[in-house]
Amino acid sequence: MKNTSMINKKYTYALIGASANKDKYGYKILQDLTVAGFKIIPVNPKGQDIQDQKVYRKLTDIKEKIDVAIFVVPPSITENVLKQVHTKKINNVWFQPGSENENAIDYCKKNKINYIHNLCIMVER
Repeated sequence: MKNTSMINKKYTYALIGASANKDKYGYKILQDLTVAGFKIIPVNPKGQDIQDQKVYRKLTDIKEKIDVAIFVVPPSITENVLKQVHTKKINNVWFQPGSENENAIDYCKKNKINYIHNLCIMVER
């Protein structure tokens, strides 16, 4: 799969691991993609608003269709949230470096979910 195939301003993205902490990549990615004109829906179990955007506690709380789920969380959390990706029938996953492990990649392969890993979405876009 071409690295840029999941990068499209017509897509709606869920950012799993969105953060209000400006030092974290969950904040930097949200800021970068939002400023660049991408539609990003932040997901964080704390649920507090970030950058005046509503934050969803769980992926499954989002009503609209998500084209790509971006992960910027530890692999153990990624593995748990991938079940919600499958439930919501999200076909594309972008694992920010360090958010994936072998189990997460195997889960995607087994469930026919397209994935990109070892690449930063901010660099690739």
